[in-house]
Amino acid sequence: MDIPRLHPDTIEQVRQRADIVDVVSEHVVLRKLGKDFTGLCPFHDDKTPSFTVSPSKQFYYCFSCGAGGNAIKFLMELGKHSFSEVVLDLAKRYQVSVQTLEPAQRQELQRQISVREQLHEILALTARFFEHALNQPQGKAALAYLTEQRKLTATTIQQFQLGYAPAGWETLFGYLVEQKHYPVALVERAGLIVPRKGATGSYYDRFRDRLMIPIHDLQGRVVGFGGRSLGDEQPKYLNSPETELFDKGNILFALDKARAAIAKQDQAVVVEGYFDVIALHSAGITNVVASMGTALSLAQVRQLLRYTESKRIVFNFDADRAGTQAAERAIGEVAALAYQGEVQLRILNIPTGKDPDEFLQTNTPADYQQLLDDSPLWLDWQIQQAIAGQDLNQADQFQHSVQIVVKLLGNLPNSMLRTHYIQKCAELLSQGNSRLMRQLEDNLRLQVRGERWHGRSQKWQTSSERDLLEESEAQLLRLYLHKPLHRAAIVEALEARDLEFSLSHHRFLWRQTLALKEEGFDVEADPSLDLLTLLQDRCTDFPSDMSKIYALFQLDETGDINVLRSALVIRAAVASMEKVMCEKRRRHFISLWEKTDCATAPDLGHFYQKKIRAEDQRIQDLDRERQTTFEDLVQAPVIS
Repeated sequence: MDIPRLHPDTIEQVRQRADIVDVVSEHVVLRKLGKDFTGLCPFHDDKTPSFTVSPSKQFYYCFSCGAGGNAIKFLMELGKHSFSEVVLDLAKRYQVSVQTLEPAQRQELQRQISVREQLHEILALTARFFEHALNQPQGKAALAYLTEQRKLTATTIQQFQLGYAPAGWETLFGYLVEQKHYPVALVERAGLIVPRKGATGSYYDRFRDRLMIPIHDLQGRVVGFGGRSLGDEQPKYLNSPETELFDKGNILFALDKARAAIAKQDQAVVVEGYFDVIALHSAGITNVVASMGTALSLAQVRQLLRYTESKRIVFNFDADRAGTQAAERAIGEVAALAYQGEVQLRILNIPTGKDPDEFLQTNTPADYQQLLDDSPLWLDWQIQQAIAGQDLNQADQFQHSVQIVVKLLGNLPNSMLRTHYIQKCAELLSQGNSRLMRQLEDNLRLQVRGERWHGRSQKWQTSSERDLLEESEAQLLRLYLHKPLHRAAIVEALEARDLEFSLSHHRFLWRQTLALKEEGFDVEADPSLDLLTLLQDRCTDFPSDMSKIYALFQLDETGDINVLRSALVIRAAVASMEKVMCEKRRRHFISLWEKTDCATAPDLGHFYQKKIRAEDQRIQDLDRERQTTFEDLVQAPVIS
């Protein structure tokens, strides 16, 4: 259906109800700063928090790039959605009655809203049906499992609305469709029944002879179920399928019950299972949630960060191999935030290898709280995992641990933290040998430096390299902008060496030029085309980027001389750009060579040495290309 023309009353109600902090915090990690909130701007490559959100003004503003507006504009700019799309989504989220200017569209919207309301109603009724069944003779085994094996009280069972799905194939179907007369299509859309293969119009219950755990949204409404088998039936846990109400990647079990405690204690705990959550809540530790049987997603983590001011999250996954892998996957989702300090992430593995539910069977809540308080930072935990189980006296296992550690530390942006962890890792790897520890510390520092230099990212370039890139790329772009006859030669030279503009503001300008070409402007073949004016018009909407490239639109005395010797300028500039890439590759091969035990892998060591020599030779050749001789000046034509 096309997006409708919304009534002004609906738009105004959405503006009033949509909270700017609520909306923005789903996409940006916000920290309280006085009356406002701050974070990294999502509209440009922000390194330090320059993005401010004001709850009192219901307004956001970035002091770096100038982006600003209300909640509606934020979602429009971030997702490139239309005004009506954003307002309609916010209306559904904040339960604003939608009015449109076209009667037919109004009826369709009301029908959609009515369907969602009926789905909520069906799921709520189903939860009550399962609760009732738990206390009937047919639910005796399920109730005994909860009270005798899980040691849950009647209060906890009632708090989490635990229930039982009868063993019959069509028990729930008969109740909802035949007794309550809900349309079978709606019951299927709720994820409660499944059509039989090859039998048109025939259905069976999705959940049968299972202990049922309702899953709620933040408003406390049932949106799905988790069902645990009571016998040998597989899978052990069966969740509702994805529906228009239930999105496993965006829902956290028990967040509706935990968010107040998370805010009060300024910490969120994430565990693996439903019963881990239930057991901890029953024990009075209520700032606990669980993912939906899948890898924890960044969207779920962002939800948690909305409720903890200091952004503290503890992952408490099982200590077995599967739990360790789950923890590593979860860390991978938030690693970028953790390296930037946007989340204080800790990892708790219960020493006995038990999960929280098992731990609480023989220990007190205070014991578990102490484990939470003592849980290591995520980086310390990953370092422990890299070394654990390795025989560091064996060269291959030692090298494997070192490689993992170097990769981890290479991503740390803070030099003081790097120094701290380099010293710590040297101590761990040296196993108490003080002489070896000093050698390891120097070696680790060198390898970490190489790891940070490796790759295409400009932030690991040396200052001299960045200056060289700034100068050479600017020369090419200035020549391209002001002298149409040289544009084809510049493109050809870049393509011949497989080079791209590395600095972000130069890439921005080049992409604007490519966009003009895609729009049909013959940029390189039409000398009459006013490229400067076209680009200036396109770039006025990007004031931050424009400020960095404005000088390229002007020709100073040096620029005038350069365009007269265009062939030499192009040759030297592309040679300089390639030299920077060679230097980075050379450092990378040096770091790999230093990590290699040449005694056990001589062929590999020789290969890296050969690569280093090849890069050295290429750098020498490029340096000669960058130099301008007297013969060059004599032979190069002066073209204006």
